[in-house]
Amino acid sequence: MKLFSNIYKKVIELAKHRHAEYYLGGLSFAESSFFPIPPDVMLMPMSLARPNHWFRFALLTTIASVLGGILGYFIGGWAFEWLESILTTGGYAAKFEQAKSLFDTWGVWAVLVAGFSPIPYKLFTITAGLLSMAFLPFVIASAIGRGLRFFIVAGSVAKAGPRLEPTILKYIEWLGWLVVALLMTIIIFTQV
Repeated sequence: MKLFSNIYKKVIELAKHRHAEYYLGGLSFAESSFFPIPPDVMLMPMSLARPNHWFRFALLTTIASVLGGILGYFIGGWAFEWLESILTTGGYAAKFEQAKSLFDTWGVWAVLVAGFSPIPYKLFTITAGLLSMAFLPFVIASAIGRGLRFFIVAGSVAKAGPRLEPTILKYIEWLGWLVVALLMTIIIFTQV
């Protein structure tokens, strides 16, 4: 059974869809403020399917992500009491204090690093608003951090992807099951 090769072919087909850019923009916006799936899952196949458009895809992803981050910032600022009560009564008081400490220590650098890292960016956007971080430095750090990440991802995939695609297709079933095993291991060990 060729499970992952069929999924791969479908993803590449969807990446060429005429509305794919709208979906990429919507996903990028939503992920920065409330949605759990990162835009890389669309950015990468779109950059592979249409490598000549990688720069456009990265720019769209960056702009939409920063705009979504601004929404997350305002969610944190407007819902201060509600969010704080959820964080403290929901058992997240220690993590919230830790995030506050990171922002107190690193300030805008925490947002820049979060924008570039795989850490859920929405946690930093909402926390930045919750802690009333200065808005303009927040936006600038978001643009730099997210932009670096998305331009590196899209550019790398566009440049190396077409050359690596035959190898990826050759080993896709093994790679797919390896990823599933890795995810299951992470889930099991985070529950312990």
